[in-house]
Amino acid sequence: MTDATWLDATASADLVRGGEASPTELVDAAIERIEQTNPQLDAVLRDRFDAAREDVRSDLPDGPFRGVPLLLKDMGAHMAGEETAYGLAPLQQARIRWPRDSHLATAFRRAGFVVLGRTNVPELGTTVTTEPAANAPARNPWDPTRSTGGSSGGSAAAVASGMVPVAHASDGGGSIRIPAGECGLVGLKPTRARVSQGPDVGEGWAGATVDGVVTRTVRDAAAVLDVIGRPVPGDPYAAPPLPRPLREEVGAPVGRLRVGLLVSPPDERWLDDPECRTAVTTTGRLLEDLGCAVEEAGPDAFFEDAFQRYFNATIAADTARTIADREQLIGREIADDEIEPRNARYRTVGNRMTAPDYLAARAWLASWSRRMAAFWTPAEDGGQGFDLLVTPTVGAPPPELGWFTAAGPREEGRRIGSFIPWTAQLNVTGQPAVSLPLHTTGAGLPVGVQLVAATGREDLLVRVAAALEEAAPWADRRPAVVAGGRA
Repeated sequence: MTDATWLDATASADLVRGGEASPTELVDAAIERIEQTNPQLDAVLRDRFDAAREDVRSDLPDGPFRGVPLLLKDMGAHMAGEETAYGLAPLQQARIRWPRDSHLATAFRRAGFVVLGRTNVPELGTTVTTEPAANAPARNPWDPTRSTGGSSGGSAAAVASGMVPVAHASDGGGSIRIPAGECGLVGLKPTRARVSQGPDVGEGWAGATVDGVVTRTVRDAAAVLDVIGRPVPGDPYAAPPLPRPLREEVGAPVGRLRVGLLVSPPDERWLDDPECRTAVTTTGRLLEDLGCAVEEAGPDAFFEDAFQRYFNATIAADTARTIADREQLIGREIADDEIEPRNARYRTVGNRMTAPDYLAARAWLASWSRRMAAFWTPAEDGGQGFDLLVTPTVGAPPPELGWFTAAGPREEGRRIGSFIPWTAQLNVTGQPAVSLPLHTTGAGLPVGVQLVAATGREDLLVRVAAALEEAAPWADRRPAVVAGGRA
């Protein structure tokens, strides 16, 4: 069999379709890579290797990714009869098995993917680094002393190191894009409700959460969203339909787009590393070479002071409810000292919040979202008429493990906020955004660049991202820790 270590999911599926490899060979090779590499990175928490081999021996669906190995984040994407612990020690210890498949897990399987296990996450996904108290920290394959990002950090480490070509991820404040940016991957956050969270979840974090994947290529990000991005009756929101399959946008002409660059945050509350500024300005020049009209500009509402306060209120309320739900699952109360201080604080704030307080936060965020939308609204409709916004993905290159919590619980929240000036806003507005690995520091660390389009315009993001991938390719870059030692 052709060595599939660095093939993307599309090419891996082509091997099966062309008879050059069998699903069994792809799965066995991926299992070997995980067994060899995971002890250095702690990206995979629980494997299901025996079950995966049994899946392959059964009649796999003849989907576009038949036989391609996949890892699921240990948060969401429930599979019937199997554990998903959300990085929460009491739930992990209780070994709770979910009663039914999520719509997303069903979509992955119908596409032909073979699930090999679950990836490492921070507790309840409420921080931007994958260092849970319940498990070992996930380590960045570019430098194992550094963070993978979060909350999809285990998935990003697994894909970046060559264990699998694609892995499930989800995003409530940047959790697809942040790990993609820190691990040198493509991380496409879809439009709100593009991917159903049913049947167990209607909305998370007041509609801010959405599922997707992390990949090594733009074409994989597009093709996987084509198979998982389908509406399900009963979903509380509906994403605008796409004009054609996203995979057909790869290679399509970009056209003369109007692009705004936000190079730096407005003040010292946020990190503003020169490597991140360079990444954005370099991307601006690439876009000009592609025929775009580029200028320094961004939404007036992007850094409004009240945004973080009201968004944190919705997270606190959701965290309190989530912990109460997990208490019901395990049949007992969860004490504060069984969860991380960050989440204990969220629970306390959420439980003290009144219903009018919560609704006031949501009302403010809805009004703010309309102010944000003006940037992408055509001029004839009273908006600023931009097609794309370009920003850094995060405020600095991957920090060392332990940096967020080193100064104590009170400082942790400030450091988290300082590190992510750019991502959570797009979760609240529900817009699609993608992080691309368009820059590398002198020390060899990846730096992501974020592109943001109007609601429902994943087609535009994929078209531009594919053109940037061709103009500044990243496929041959390899991290320090790679599967099987084959860089």
